[in-house]
Amino acid sequence: MTDPVRCGTDTVDRLVRLRAERDPTSVAVIDPHARITYGQLHVTTIDLAAAFIEAGVGKGTRVGLIMPNSVRWVQIAVALTRIGAVLVPLSTLLAPPELAAQLRTASVRVLISVPEFRGRRYLDDLEAHRAALPALRAVWTAEQAVTAPVSERATRIVDALTDAVTPSDLFVVMFTSGSSGPPKGVMHSHGNALAAVRSGLDARCITAETRLYLPMPFFWVGGFGSGVLSALLAGATLVTEEIPQADTTLRLLERERVTLFRGWPDQAEALARHPASVSADLSSLRPGSLEALLPPQDRSDPGARATLFGMTEAFGPYCGYRADTDMPRSAWGSCGRPFAGMQVRITDTESGAPVSGGVIGEIQLRGPHVMRGVCRRGREEVFTADGWYPTGDLGRLDDDGFLFYHGRSDDMFKVSGATVYPSEVEKALRTIDGVAGAFVTDVSNAVGAMVVSRRPVDQLRAEARARLSAFKVPTVWLVVDDDAAVPRRATGKVDVRALRELLTAATGPRRVP
Repeated sequence: MTDPVRCGTDTVDRLVRLRAERDPTSVAVIDPHARITYGQLHVTTIDLAAAFIEAGVGKGTRVGLIMPNSVRWVQIAVALTRIGAVLVPLSTLLAPPELAAQLRTASVRVLISVPEFRGRRYLDDLEAHRAALPALRAVWTAEQAVTAPVSERATRIVDALTDAVTPSDLFVVMFTSGSSGPPKGVMHSHGNALAAVRSGLDARCITAETRLYLPMPFFWVGGFGSGVLSALLAGATLVTEEIPQADTTLRLLERERVTLFRGWPDQAEALARHPASVSADLSSLRPGSLEALLPPQDRSDPGARATLFGMTEAFGPYCGYRADTDMPRSAWGSCGRPFAGMQVRITDTESGAPVSGGVIGEIQLRGPHVMRGVCRRGREEVFTADGWYPTGDLGRLDDDGFLFYHGRSDDMFKVSGATVYPSEVEKALRTIDGVAGAFVTDVSNAVGAMVVSRRPVDQLRAEARARLSAFKVPTVWLVVDDDAAVPRRATGKVDVRALRELLTAATGPRRVP
């Protein structure tokens, strides 16, 4: 018998209708202040879609959304995409010039925003840039968007508009960026995005019984795809919050009996170290969760479980292995195997020619789950002549098809003629007891490392020497007590340029309290 969850959910509207029909009383999304069932999600987003239609939003209208994680974020996103509007999630971390640049790049026509979050007043700050945004026709607060009046005509035509949306229609523009350069708006269709998320559900151990928590913001593909859309596809319950903090997050995990904690390993490790974790009952967590929060008997040996690997251009993870299962011993330390629907090849970084198994080169992707394109760029600027996407990531495939990640092609560097892959050094440093994070780059023909740890530098150096070849051992060290000291961009990625500047300013090993 054909599974309707696999063949009948190729647009967001069809997926929501199926969930409302099959699981109307199951809880879809929970935040600290609200919760909504799948039946309620269907009804409220149809009503909200009618309000958007009344305001002039329709198929193809690009709508920016800037607000923190919440039930309301999900309702607005679902309502827009059900009628074929193109969602443009925007980071709450953006400075005004960055926000204007992304609105311009994506040709956003309508912006929906909270008035203020964490000291940023987005709508006020944007006024100085309005003249440079000719496509932007309307700016609404989130409250205005959900309370707009609706005519009988708008209500009547909602179903007709949802029926007109096809899997090939543009669904979302997700922004990503490296350490520098202009905004990169990655375009995905309904069909390719939902199929990409579906292909990784089993690896992420997400089922209808899952109560899923992950700290990633919904404006990143990790939060939207691995959170919101994963829950919708599986019929799971998604638990979220605006600002993850140790005390409130632990209470939320306990209160909502969360069964699966996915996301950033460093946050799980921080929660495990927090004194409140002694009294918080996390017994509902199941294998497949980040292991720092699991009891010792449910944890694996280092490297035995895959680190799911992906990118915005692939709409999240495209490579992995079941998160609750050890890989074959020969694959330890890998990212697992590519998911169905994704082809992966490794090419020489200079010639572009495919290389043999085991050789490190650039990872290239092809297949139905890859993005449709990039805003304001021609296809020939994005893909190779034979249809592959050059990711800029370095990796190798073993004989069994497991992918090993070796960092970014623009991050690798040479020390005395020998190639250093920052990710390899970072991985080794993170195995040192007491190291919560490690970030590596080149500093004047030397290896520099910023390490989050409370251990003395000389101990860290000695441990590194036992794990790495001599030329890979950092000679410039900057040790900090808190991950908050690590420079990051609005995307959450490490700002490599700022990291290099910090390490360059460090005159030898030192600790920053």
